[in-house]
Amino acid sequence: MRGVVDLAALAAQARRSEQGAPSGTIEVTEESLQELAQRSLQAPVFLVFVSASSPASEDLATRLARVSTEEGGLIAVGVCDVDAQPAIAQALQVNAVPTVIALLGGRPAPVFQGSADDEQLRGVVRQITQVAREAGVAGAEAGVEGEVPAPEPEEPPLPPLHQAAYDAIERDDLDGAIAAYEQAIKENPRDSEAKAGLAQVRLMSRVSTADPAAVRAAAAASGGGTDRASVDAQLAVADLDVLGGAVEDAFARLLDVVRATSGDERDAARERLVELFDIVGGEDPRVGAARRALAAALY
Repeated sequence: MRGVVDLAALAAQARRSEQGAPSGTIEVTEESLQELAQRSLQAPVFLVFVSASSPASEDLATRLARVSTEEGGLIAVGVCDVDAQPAIAQALQVNAVPTVIALLGGRPAPVFQGSADDEQLRGVVRQITQVAREAGVAGAEAGVEGEVPAPEPEEPPLPPLHQAAYDAIERDDLDGAIAAYEQAIKENPRDSEAKAGLAQVRLMSRVSTADPAAVRAAAAASGGGTDRASVDAQLAVADLDVLGGAVEDAFARLLDVVRATSGDERDAARERLVELFDIVGGEDPRVGAARRALAAALY
């Protein structure tokens, strides 16, 4: 669902833009990954998996893009934020950052995990280029320099209120995005993408000023209490877990709160859990399992 994946990707892209990421770096989303796979039929592509929690991973992506350019610019570099695109990381079996994977002829090939200095990166670029030539990848075989152009598929325009929400996100106006999605739902209560988008923007708003260490410390200090302050502390950690891709941990934490509480505290945990279901997506098997567990806990 574009309303879920792209919002998180926009936030990741904005963060890297502020940090001065190279213009040649391509933001990896479910849509752009298909384009990169197609591009890899003509020349190799690097996918660098990064996270906001690992500054070293984003530094690696920046340096790899620079080294690739210095080596002739044959290899495009895509940056995949695992916090924004957990499904891509899971599909490619990435379980740590930084991780670098090469796409050759449309197929992924692990390159290395962890950091590397510039000379090591230069060696990796040259090695992958040579492997691509030996494999008969067209652009590498011909020694083409520069980025290989890929067709840009046109996406249908978003509904006006959805576009307004996206525009607000780009301006870092989360309140404006929330208002746009709320209006979309008011006009069409069955707009599932607006509901998912609203849930994600609310999550982004809640965690935008949070100190992860302080949030987790507060939850640990609460000792699993059932008062509202303790419950709120657990809700805040669940938000961080979902944003970081630890979906099952977030669901398990909130299910424990639902089982241990009653009244307003239970309602707060249940409502947050349902909101996180919208963010992760109803087709995710983890959501189905958690829904069944929630029903059992409530009834």
